[in-house]
Amino acid sequence: MTEKGFANRSVEAQIVDLVPALTSFARSFQRQQTDVDDLVQETLLKAFSNVGSFVPGTKLKSWLFTIMRNTFCSRFKVAKRELAGLEEPAFHGFFAQPDQEWHLMGLELERACGNVPEPYKSALKFVLVDGRSYEEAALHFHCPAGTIKSRVNRARRHVVRELAVKLQA
Repeated sequence: MTEKGFANRSVEAQIVDLVPALTSFARSFQRQQTDVDDLVQETLLKAFSNVGSFVPGTKLKSWLFTIMRNTFCSRFKVAKRELAGLEEPAFHGFFAQPDQEWHLMGLELERACGNVPEPYKSALKFVLVDGRSYEEAALHFHCPAGTIKSRVNRARRHVVRELAVKLQA
């Protein structure tokens, strides 16, 4: 077909005529025929969806090849983020699971920590919740670091016992 005859046809018809060229170009990106077909199909879908953004007078083939290259690059970036061997793609982790159970467990932990007797509770809060060192806690509470470690350990055991009783009930 002559260049003039090609230009008189609709853009959609011209795109259909370029499918063999797209398929050939897709083979430079993909080895498997099914992957080639998928890439061509996705390129055609994007081209037909955005045919209004094609500027007449420019090269349609170049426009389609650019769409294909960008589609491949986008798919490649996503595939790199996927971890091989997983049953589900990594992006499925972006969806938040219901947090009711975690919320209830957090309330139970808060209740158990609230039942810790003083001075163990203060030491537990200062070291574990506030993230301070045993030495800082020893200076704050005016006692040896070993005493703080003992208090934190007793507070932990108390919390574990409280939670164990809750689990058995």
